[in-house]
This record gives sequence, structure tokens and C-alpha cells, in this order.
Amino acid sequence: MRLRGAAPVNLIATTDGLARIDGTEAALLDLPFDDVAALLATGDGFAPAHTAAVRRRIPLADLDGKLLAPLAATGAVWGVGLNYHCKARLTGRPVPPDPIVFLKARSAMPAPDADVVLPLDRIGQPDYEGEVAVVVGRRMQDTPADEVWQHIAGITAANDMTARDAMAATGNPTLAKSFAGFGALGASVLDLTAVPDPADIPVETLVNGAVRQSSSTASLIFDVPELLARLTRFVVLQPGDVVLTGTPAGTGQDRDDFLRPGDQVEVRVGGVLPLRTRFVARDGGTPADPGPSDPRS
Repeated sequence: MRLRGAAPVNLIATTDGLARIDGTEAALLDLPFDDVAALLATGDGFAPAHTAAVRRRIPLADLDGKLLAPLAATGAVWGVGLNYHCKARLTGRPVPPDPIVFLKARSAMPAPDADVVLPLDRIGQPDYEGEVAVVVGRRMQDTPADEVWQHIAGITAANDMTARDAMAATGNPTLAKSFAGFGALGASVLDLTAVPDPADIPVETLVNGAVRQSSSTASLIFDVPELLARLTRFVVLQPGDVVLTGTPAGTGQDRDDFLRPGDQVEVRVGGVLPLRTRFVARDGGTPADPGPSDPRS
């Protein structure tokens, strides 16, 4: 997946094209791809990003308003519920015998640093879920667990937001998690070879600067190889597809404290640029009665 001797890359999508992070600069690459998913769809992994010429360089500090969703062209975003031991202990629920998987609409994906409207005229319990996301680099079908990492191109951060009351009312995670802006990914996609320990990737979520979630993939119920091995018994994963790995304890549901207009959520995943989302109110409308929450995550 990577050229021999080449340094790992950390890619972002900008209004000026794909760029590689080089220290405090973004090196704009001479590549015909709008985002990282489109690059990976060629089947060559990150290799083209290693050899592409640099068109020009921009300070990272000057990218405000220029970042795009780096995986908007993905074919599928798969999520998993209740996949951290700390979350299961907190909710008092038994460890599931099989992963609880669902699809999340690509249309829910905002750009990093975007303002996302909370549809409070329809829901009352919008919740954050910081997660590690893995990005597929090679086609996967019936992939054995001990071969999974060979098929992964990189990692990124995810905010797998959920309208808890909509989940309780419909029993449908795809609907509850696919409101516009509820599927942030990014801000960058990090080459897997830059991850010190793929079995222990840290994830942290901050709300208005305060840490609300802090854990690592070492605490997963179904680790990444097992999760993807089980998933690929049923579905084919293509290069550029994304699999979310679950959220640890500390969500708004756990704290009975849901998102409000004016809140900012930041998800930090080891080595990836921080993923920030700000939340604003929709003009007009009456806030929905939140009703009961659904314990699934």
C-alpha cells in the first residue's frame, strides 16, 4: 500500500485539491482527485500521493474555510453500536454476541470545521459520538481477521452523531444518524503506516473544550480485525469505504446532556488533524419534545 522507503502521508481535501500535510504547511498535490476516497478507489492506496508533484504550499493556518470532507466520495460508511467495554458497563447491557452494524448515509457528511444545523424542530436529543474510523484500501470479502490490516489504507476521526429520541421512536439507526451534518469525518486521513500501534489508537472527544470521552481501540469489544472479518462475511468492502469502530462512554446520552446551538465538538484521533464541528439553530421552528432516549449507540 506504500512505496518502499517513502514516508507515511497525512492527506486533506481542500477547495484547491488534495494536499499532504508537511509540518505546518499543506503541500497541494498535482493529482486529479477531489478527495481521499477517490484516490483510494484506483486501488493503488496512498502511492500516487507519494510520487505526485507539489503544485504549491499553503500554511495550515490559512486553510480556514478551505477544508472539504476528505472522504465524501466513499461508497459506504458502516457503523457499529455498543463496541466499547466501558460503554457496555455504564449502560448495564450485556456484551453483544455479534457486532451491531448499520449503514450511515453519505449525505450526512459535512466538511471539517463546518457549522451544522441542529434540527430541533424534529428532534430533542442530538448526541455526539467520537470514534476511530478505518478506511479501506483493498477490496475485502470474506477477509480473515489476520489479514484485515493488510487491506486498510488509513485512519481518520469520526463524529457518528445520533438523534437519541429518533432512535427510540423509529428503532432505525440509519435514520437517527443520517440528518444533514451528523456524519463528520476527517479532518485528515492518516496513512496506516504512520500509526504506532493499530491495536491501540487513542480517541478523545471535547465539547466546548472539556474532555467528555477518552479511550482507545484497545478497549473495543470487537477489535478492528474481528469487526471487519465479521462484516465482510456479509458485505463487500471497496477501496475508499469507511468503517466506524464504535464510541466509548461519555456521550451526551451517558451524561443526560445533549447538544445545543453554540456547542462545538472536537474529536481527536492519534495523528489525525482534529475534527471540529460547530452547531447552530435552525431559523424558526419549535424545539421537539425529546421524549425517551434509546440506549443503543
